[in-house]
Amino acid sequence: MISALRSDGRPDPAPRKAAEVFPFLEAYIQRKEQQALEIEQVVERYERKRMKEERAYQSMSSLRRLLSGKKPDHHLAVEYIHYVKKPMEQVRKLRAEIERARQIMMETKPGDDIAIPDDLNEIFS
Repeated sequence: MISALRSDGRPDPAPRKAAEVFPFLEAYIQRKEQQALEIEQVVERYERKRMKEERAYQSMSSLRRLLSGKKPDHHLAVEYIHYVKKPMEQVRKLRAEIERARQIMMETKPGDDIAIPDDLNEIFS
């Protein structure tokens, strides 16, 4: 019994048959792919908006540019980190989770017993 407990005090999850896990993994993969696509769409919308603003600024006359002002470069850098870099890191993490789930599906046969990793165990709770 003691060997069944992990270091955090929770019991090890019992191995499950791969056939009963596959539908959950497929749904998990679809959900994570959808999340990644949504994040990528938000990033694309932000980049289109920035390009549109930049084109509008460049098309202004010199006098209007002088009067309207432009966001300082460090503000643009912070926006880039917030709206592009961090969301794309999230997408990379989601893609890694998807790849791990697909690897589990490819490496096991429906009759095999598999132990679900902790990060994927949330879909069975």
